[in-house]
Amino acid sequence: MTIGEMLAATVPMARTLNLEFLETTAERAVVFLPDQGDYHNHVGGPHAGAMFTLGESASGAVVLAAFGEQLARAVPLAVRAEIAYRKLAMGPVTATATLGRPAAEVVAELDEGRRPEFPVSIEIRREDGAVTGEMTVVWTLRPGG
Repeated sequence: MTIGEMLAATVPMARTLNLEFLETTAERAVVFLPDQGDYHNHVGGPHAGAMFTLGESASGAVVLAAFGEQLARAVPLAVRAEIAYRKLAMGPVTATATLGRPAAEVVAELDEGRRPEFPVSIEIRREDGAVTGEMTVVWTLRPGG
């Protein structure tokens, strides 16, 4: 099972929004939100909540790819998130999430018995390439599995 399939199976919101996980590596994840009228806002584009979920889901995918081997001893949890809506999003949008610290540094902190925190940066783009949103989700690996 791919990370995208796993997230779609275990995270109801990802499934509800019909998110498509296009790419998932330990450094980056790309997730697509199709244009769906049920999730539009008052101006006909994707609702802010749908775009937030898209970005958070992309960040979760890269976290699972980077730290999946740690799941027996630590639980990944989002600590805080911030989003900025830059341009009007219309039609389908794609989120690209990038891990903000080397995974080895994060794992080293976990090995030391600490609870590491690390950022994931996300850009949300519409089909013409314009950045419609920028987001940061700070994650932690909570020891204890």
